[in-house]
Amino acid sequence: MNADTTGTQRAPHAVVVGGGITGLAAAHRLLAAGLRVTLLESGGRFGGKLLAGEIAGAPVDLGAESLLARRPEAVALAEAVGLGDRLQAPATTTASVWSRGGLVPMPKGHVMGVPGDPAALAGLLPEEALRRVAEDLDLPPTEIGDDTAIGAYVAARMGHEVVDRLVEPLLGGVYAGDAYRISMKAAVPALFEAARRHPTLTAAVHAVQAAGAAVPADAAGAATGLGGSVFAGISGGVGTLPGAVADTVRAAGGTLLTGAPATALLREGAGWRVVTPERVLDADAVVLAVPAPAAAGLLGGHAPRAAALLDTIEYASMALVTLAFRRAGLPALPGSGFLVPPVDGHTIKASTFSSQKWRWVGEAAPDLFVLRTSVGRHGEEAHLHRDDEDLVAASLKDLGAATGLAARPVATTVTRWNDGLPQYPVGHLDRVARLRAALAGLPGLALAGAAYDGVGIPACVASAHRAADAVAGEILATSKSTHPGAGHSS
Repeated sequence: MNADTTGTQRAPHAVVVGGGITGLAAAHRLLAAGLRVTLLESGGRFGGKLLAGEIAGAPVDLGAESLLARRPEAVALAEAVGLGDRLQAPATTTASVWSRGGLVPMPKGHVMGVPGDPAALAGLLPEEALRRVAEDLDLPPTEIGDDTAIGAYVAARMGHEVVDRLVEPLLGGVYAGDAYRISMKAAVPALFEAARRHPTLTAAVHAVQAAGAAVPADAAGAATGLGGSVFAGISGGVGTLPGAVADTVRAAGGTLLTGAPATALLREGAGWRVVTPERVLDADAVVLAVPAPAAAGLLGGHAPRAAALLDTIEYASMALVTLAFRRAGLPALPGSGFLVPPVDGHTIKASTFSSQKWRWVGEAAPDLFVLRTSVGRHGEEAHLHRDDEDLVAASLKDLGAATGLAARPVATTVTRWNDGLPQYPVGHLDRVARLRAALAGLPGLALAGAAYDGVGIPACVASAHRAADAVAGEILATSKSTHPGAGHSS
């Protein structure tokens, strides 16, 4: 701890680099632990991939739109910053798959697209493919090893059709990646562990489902009116969460700076020095909550092995096309939207009917129908080089083919998330373990964010808490041993 001019010991100072939801959650956690906090954001706003906006006067999320409610971290953070009464379950969870030219109801009874019963996929897969799924029960056990690509493993057990028509579009919505490359251990850990214990993939799915059924609805979810909903939104948009966290951090004494990129990270005695174009900050602890390439740039001089590992993390880019229509004369659109198997060669990979999925969108603009499409995934970013007008036209073409929608939108907006989604290929968790081991010799320093332990908002909040707790524990323990009376007042 540092002493001020009166001789009073000041709390240790933590610098958080990155103002996305991860960095904000880390700052919130560090303040609660009793540290002084400065957060540096290189851009002009906080929130990262969470962005609330509007179209034709209707509020809408232009980035991430929902929280995984069965994990407690994001719901708890929303409650802690005063948004508990604005948490909402989706108005409808009915969705479809646009496959072979038609909308097919999303099958039930699967784990990330992997079925527990072939009959659940009737209507989506032809009879021959359903028989191939059922062959899993007769195949000898497959050695899964330390990790495997979920697409390759499921295809070997149940055939490519179930991967191409269901697993791929579901995983694509989360990672914008390729199921045949994505790590099963990282992306669907419960299924991975079950598959190691059971002789068939079908039995593994049943085990995961049984374990899920045995877990009661989260008490926090019930208290906020979410009940057992898997997902949650926030009235006004999930994009309002960063602002609420930022306000809470400021109210607790934290300093938040925009337009303040960290250009260098220097070791200074037992602490750190963080350099920006405008200032130099001395810190007892640093949390790097920035994308992997930026973290690599800051760590190259201190931990070259860690920097090299960070540089191997790949990212996918995507765009969201948001469209507003007059409700009058629109055809009936089913449920909350639909997924699109990439194998069919369409431009869009999904569409969300926001006005039907989220009550707050429909209530704020009852005369409008707002929907959005997503475009782009890892290795297939060519569409993103098209201009906004082309992406809107391509989205309208695909929407028309899928749903019969022929109306012209009254407003459109395209939001591009370049290098927005880190990829989790086979071996990802081993890479993260090696990365953390490479940083073990640098006290008071931690990494946090979507590149490590999960890409969803709750996973990012959990990553922030892990990093904040680690550095706070180290620094507070050191300060108490150096100043035994620290933290006590007379």
